Amino acid sequence: MEFELDEEQRLLKRTVRETVAKVRGRPVEQQWDTYLRLGWLEAPPLELALILEELGHVADPTPFLATATWFAPLAGRLPERSGTGVFDGTGRYVLDAGRADEVALLTPGGVTVVPGAELAAERVAVLDPNLHVGHVSAGDLAVGVPDLALLGLAATCVGACRRILDLVLDHVKQRVQFGRPLGSFQAVKHKAADMHVAVERARALTHFCALTIAEDDPRRTDAAHMAKAAAGECQRVVFRHGLQLFGAMGFTWENELQYYLKRAQACDLLLGTASVHRKALLTS
Repeated sequence: MEFELDEEQRLLKRTVRETVAKVRGRPVEQQWDTYLRLGWLEAPPLELALILEELGHVADPTPFLATATWFAPLAGRLPERSGTGVFDGTGRYVLDAGRADEVALLTPGGVTVVPGAELAAERVAVLDPNLHVGHVSAGDLAVGVPDLALLGLAATCVGACRRILDLVLDHVKQRVQFGRPLGSFQAVKHKAADMHVAVERARALTHFCALTIAEDDPRRTDAAHMAKAAAGECQRVVFRHGLQLFGAMGFTWENELQYYLKRAQACDLLLGTASVHRKALLTS
């Protein structure tokens, strides 16, 4: 099967990319207001995945991911401002727990939405400083991870990995070693090709997952596990090769590569790594 985006979807990607480039660097609240005003939260699953990929490409610091894919599928609506969801039964490592205006709690009796100010949440330090993650203290909680939450993390991870690949390609084209551009060496080309294949594979499975959710296809849960697993595997390939091809520069705080490496790895760790979701597929 060959899948291509239509003209409207390609236009959406360009619009999101241009808009994010304009507001990037402004205070987080201003960026968030822009996204709300443009109605991106109301996008259907595939278009939402395209938006999240572009936001992952810039390591977006706003609560868009948690609001669109953690709160909305639980509550069945969008929050007044920002929101998140607690659905793993533990309340640990909840995205945007400390700053969401509304929090949807999955309990044995159903979903309860509470104001964020009334919920005890403690922000915890994670490797990505632009992500807000916290532990939530609540009553009885149930387990039921929404497919859309896995899709959101997968799409964001794909965007971050794509950014890493872009930075690596620019670097190896400009960096000269032994009188030749670094990218002219075959070993470097092989690593870059492996990164590209991993990104495209994860993107294809992410789009497939979005389509199954949009159509309420019975394969949607398996597709969500596959997308999350593929994104996690992509992250590991891109992280390893990307850091190596940048050499010592990739380890420095001055290099922007770090932001996307951290975002991609955080997306892999949240709600289960690739191995967790491969195992889930075996038992489904």
